[in-house]
Amino acid sequence: MPGIGPRTAAQLAVSVDIGRFPDHDHLASYCGIAPRVRSSGTSVRSVRASRRGDARLKSLLIFSCNSLVRSSGRYGEYYRACRARGMGHGRALKAVARKRLRAIYAVMRDRVPYRE
Repeated sequence: MPGIGPRTAAQLAVSVDIGRFPDHDHLASYCGIAPRVRSSGTSVRSVRASRRGDARLKSLLIFSCNSLVRSSGRYGEYYRACRARGMGHGRALKAVARKRLRAIYAVMRDRVPYRE
């Protein structure tokens, strides 16, 4: 998978027991890159990144996406689309990390090599 080196892959394999997560949203929440909504009754107060989760995995995913956003590939295009919609750099980077995490989850769940 682009942007995933041997160290990143090893850390993901050691830290994540894929059987614990029913879907990629739960894995994103575990890694700390899922948005968190604070609401009371019918009013939604804010949507922000959760501070919970595994900080090591979160930084690993975010930093591995940093080089991908400058590429002309699919993740670079997605980053630029997020920026065009008005997202800041950090939010767009987390959106790219979450999109990559969906692919990582599928690869780990199905135990098949990554295909572009």
